[in-house]
Amino acid sequence: MAPPHRPPPRVLQVMAKQQISPNMLRVRLGGPGMADFPAGAEGGYVKLMLGGPQAGARPVVRTYTVRHQTAEAIDVDFALHQDGTGEHGPATDWALATQPGETIEVGGPGPAKPLPPGHTFYLIAGDMTALPAIAVNLAALPADARGAVVIEVNSAADQQDLARPAGLSLAYHVNPHPGSNPQALVQGLAAQDPGGDEVYAWVACEFSAMRGLREYLRGQRGLGPDRLYISSYWKQGATEEAHKVVKREDAELAG
Repeated sequence: MAPPHRPPPRVLQVMAKQQISPNMLRVRLGGPGMADFPAGAEGGYVKLMLGGPQAGARPVVRTYTVRHQTAEAIDVDFALHQDGTGEHGPATDWALATQPGETIEVGGPGPAKPLPPGHTFYLIAGDMTALPAIAVNLAALPADARGAVVIEVNSAADQQDLARPAGLSLAYHVNPHPGSNPQALVQGLAAQDPGGDEVYAWVACEFSAMRGLREYLRGQRGLGPDRLYISSYWKQGATEEAHKVVKREDAELAG
């Protein structure tokens, strides 16, 4: 049973699937379960209950960003990562196999982490797992916003022309092996950094890349929590459960 402060999961139906790019698959979820789904969830997250309880086993839970929302449905984008042996994780396996008409239990939504207004320049970095959240955040910025966005993708064909203010540049870094070369995002973002005190940075990516970006933005640039949001969305070679443990331990050590 869900805790009193947390609503129980709702059952949503797979309405459609769309291949956004070679390594990004969109699944639309809707149906009667959307009747009481909170508005304003774009950029927030949902918990996908994969597999369902079988013989008393707990379902595998994976966290994903709400890319689009209407009254009838939400869109969830899946980065089709593979591990070193060419295997997908359980969420990717589900997204590839599921068909319209099937159902899934969905928890949430949890809150979004938008870009706060009033900053002179925005520095934004992420990999394909963060691309949905970045897309939502860019579209919400005022027309006169300025900044630079650096995104790592698996291939050149995975680049998306994201809606954004004219004053925000968008650069893609191609890495066919996600989780390797974590310094690439650090170098890409540092090259776009104008310096100064009015920068706000938003970063979400693989754990090792997050640590490098944190060292640059917090350690070298001195950005405090009022000018920095940084998170690891996954860790190369680790399940989401193991990543949560490492992420918590790292946060305690980093302070």
